[in-house]
Amino acid sequence: MTKIQRRELLAGTVAATALTLTSKSASADVPAGRDPFTYEVQRTDAEWRELLGDSYPIMREGKTEKPFSSDTWAEAREGEYRCRGCDLVHYSSFTKVALAKGWLFFTASEPNSQLMSQDGPNVMADGNSPFDVIIEVHCRRCGSHTGHILKVDGRTLHCINGASLDFIEATA
Repeated sequence: MTKIQRRELLAGTVAATALTLTSKSASADVPAGRDPFTYEVQRTDAEWRELLGDSYPIMREGKTEKPFSSDTWAEAREGEYRCRGCDLVHYSSFTKVALAKGWLFFTASEPNSQLMSQDGPNVMADGNSPFDVIIEVHCRRCGSHTGHILKVDGRTLHCINGASLDFIEATA
């Protein structure tokens, strides 16, 4: 009989839960821009809606995109990933991890690009919540929600909504 270690069970549960969150079940406790922090980039709600379009619920309400719904998750060219709300560089393609789970994964962000907060409790589609909080990632400049930091396949990774970033290919 195989004995599972508590740490392995918790890591697997967190990763599995985070990867099953849907746009209905995951949302930030304090939506982007509604916290007491003053961001460099300020816009009215109407301006955010016009700028972000379909990305608005993800970036300003803290929702999570459906897996494989963004074409950037499979992007393999060299370049950088910028916040769709303010154009701040968040990630380099050199830190991207190719995982066929439907979202973008990175090992690290660019310096001074992000703020972190606690997100939770998160509730899965079946109403269960195996953990209280996870780390939520926001743009440092505009406060927009981009994703979460969590354990995936035994590694701590940034699990990012493709709808929150624009990919800019590197020039030769």
